[in-house]
Amino acid sequence: MSRVLIALSLTGALTVAGCAMIRPAPAPAPRPLPTGYLTAQTWPDAAVILPPAPATGSPREAQDQAVYKASRALEGSPRWSLAQNDVPSLPANMLTDFSCAMDAPLSPQTTPRLMAMLSRMGIDASRQVSSVKDVFKRKRPYLIAGEGNICAPKSDSLAASPDYPSGHATWGWGVALILAEIAPDRATPILTRGRSFGESRVVCGVHSVSAIEAGRTNGAALVAAWHGDPAFRADLEAVRTEIATVRKASAKPEASACKVEAELTAKTLW
Repeated sequence: MSRVLIALSLTGALTVAGCAMIRPAPAPAPRPLPTGYLTAQTWPDAAVILPPAPATGSPREAQDQAVYKASRALEGSPRWSLAQNDVPSLPANMLTDFSCAMDAPLSPQTTPRLMAMLSRMGIDASRQVSSVKDVFKRKRPYLIAGEGNICAPKSDSLAASPDYPSGHATWGWGVALILAEIAPDRATPILTRGRSFGESRVVCGVHSVSAIEAGRTNGAALVAAWHGDPAFRADLEAVRTEIATVRKASAKPEASACKVEAELTAKTLW
């Protein structure tokens, strides 16, 4: 009898063990969504800060359209090529775009802390700009003109995204202000590149001059708000140390390419 009980016990144990072996592993916990530094309560309300978008038939609209039409002559020029280069605006692209101005090889590999900080800043800028564009609902200049080539493919998604203020100008000027703070001895070329990054959108024909000017104001407002966040300030100090280390290295961006970029961005074209 005892042998039967022992056998049954062993069978039950094996059955339990077998069930344990085939039990599916628990699903991994969902990864948290990426977050910026600001919230809808702490980012600046650009709809209040910025002047209204140009009204239909106003002198500002007429000036915007005159620049749009004149700048179509830039198609195929080196400045047009730079504008096409400036279309992608992901953090990794921004590192490359500001390397000459910083006189240091910025990249996800050489400056990972900067990459991470820009990624969080980008989340804030994208959400904030999208919210204010929906307030002004200004058409892009090529849609108002109804003619002329632009340096990016015309698409329904591009047409559905309003002109005012420019997200690229907001982003480029915001990044430039932060980098100029980190490396004040390079402030002039950095801020020049930040200005020209926004102006590339006018060269492209996808933003008006008014939208670029509003974007710079909006970018400065975001920078002020970022500085009010303790997590941002801590990251900024870590990035300051990281860039100082990279700048001490012997590697530099390609001098000839940087010379061409400096010539193309030295002056506003209108």
